[in-house]
Amino acid sequence: MAPTTDHLDRFEASRPRLEAIAYRLLGSASDAEDAVQDTYLRWQAADIDRIEVPEAWLTKVLTNLCLNQLTSARARRETYVGQWLPEPLLAGDPMLGPADTAEQRESVSYAVLTLMERLTPDERVVYVLREAFDYPHRKLAETLGITEAASQQIFHRAKKHLADGRARAEIDGAAARRIVEEFLEAATSGRTEPLVRLLAEDAVAIGDGGGKVPARTKAFEGALAVATFMRGLFRPSKAKRALVGGSPEVHATTANGGPALVVVLDGRVIGVMCLEITPDGIAAFRNQANPDKLERATRSWAATDHGDPLMYAF
Repeated sequence: MAPTTDHLDRFEASRPRLEAIAYRLLGSASDAEDAVQDTYLRWQAADIDRIEVPEAWLTKVLTNLCLNQLTSARARRETYVGQWLPEPLLAGDPMLGPADTAEQRESVSYAVLTLMERLTPDERVVYVLREAFDYPHRKLAETLGITEAASQQIFHRAKKHLADGRARAEIDGAAARRIVEEFLEAATSGRTEPLVRLLAEDAVAIGDGGGKVPARTKAFEGALAVATFMRGLFRPSKAKRALVGGSPEVHATTANGGPALVVVLDGRVIGVMCLEITPDGIAAFRNQANPDKLERATRSWAATDHGDPLMYAF
């Protein structure tokens, strides 16, 4: 039976929630969009009038599609050039999904999305649906074809894998901008010491160029190494301007709910640097520079009023 307008409207009403689930599961906005579209095709082909709880049916179909993608993604990432980082989402992107609770905000933070690469596909599904969407273990068990007790065990195991001993700080937009401004002032001072004072002792800096743009394949580790790298990164040079084709704008914003730098050249986002803040200082810089993972950020950036840049890089 061909889907009616009511059937299509029902799916579209569920699309934002499905996209938010898929993004958390896959760490990629483009892959999330594809998974939701595949879910829609299955919805079209189904006998919809016989589906008792459409929301549960759609979530189960989407989850199974994402599980298949997660399994194949593990193999693809073994051959990925350099460090793999998630696709960042800028402030206001609807794919970020619900942010009413600390658990929901944490589940989509860039730090946690990166850490979720440690999880098995089942652990990731249970963690995301339970933590961010408050799914009861009974429904999780039905979705995965396991017992409620097994679902509870998987959830606790996932939480344990994600615990890294750091207490993260929740940051609002104004505080995020102040942190970014303070960091840029230190990074462009020409001295290492001001930067070191802002960093946690075990700070790291990681970049994802995807083999498309230059990025170090190994992370910088330790406050001094990270500070030295950042000082050099923000030192102006003709070679850097030639490499990117100009002098990019640097803006302060939030990405995945945390402080971030957005680097823009001729209206195109060419880098998003996410800062992880802890009570000990800035604990991590995760810089997404792979152009394949910045297309949605560029569209989001073009659709918002972002004001004047803090500085021009290089």
